[in-house]
Amino acid sequence: MSSLKAHSQTLYDTDYLQWIETTVEKLQSHDYANVDWEKLIEEIADVGRSERRSLKSNLIVILVHLLKCQFQPEKRSGSWEGSIIEHRRRVKEALDDSPSLKSYLENIFIECYAQAVKQAKAETGLSVESFPVVCPYQLLEVTNDEFLPQ
Repeated sequence: MSSLKAHSQTLYDTDYLQWIETTVEKLQSHDYANVDWEKLIEEIADVGRSERRSLKSNLIVILVHLLKCQFQPEKRSGSWEGSIIEHRRRVKEALDDSPSLKSYLENIFIECYAQAVKQAKAETGLSVESFPVVCPYQLLEVTNDEFLPQ
């Protein structure tokens, strides 16, 4: 292993941002022999996983607040609606940046609803039976800026 590669691996462990900047410089200058390809491939794969985790998390937050608005309307607050708006924006931006995430969003919708029910139960004190077993909202409604449950 070259000393440059050894330095790069050490740099990865000690200063992640500098490792990224150094890797970008190597790629831009076509210094491919000194790129730590293994770490770079891992990082690219991690970015994809991170995007999916973020999308899932944002969807769950929206669903939790929609459930709280519908099943505890007397406690409806501006902060709930503000959170819905913020997380819808994040979902929209993720889908605008990576349209291929739309099918992932459709695939995880039922799982996210189940997670949202658990969280809504914990946050509201209502029993799990208070919430529908099947999501009462369509994905298009959940992501629609104008939709709030009655």
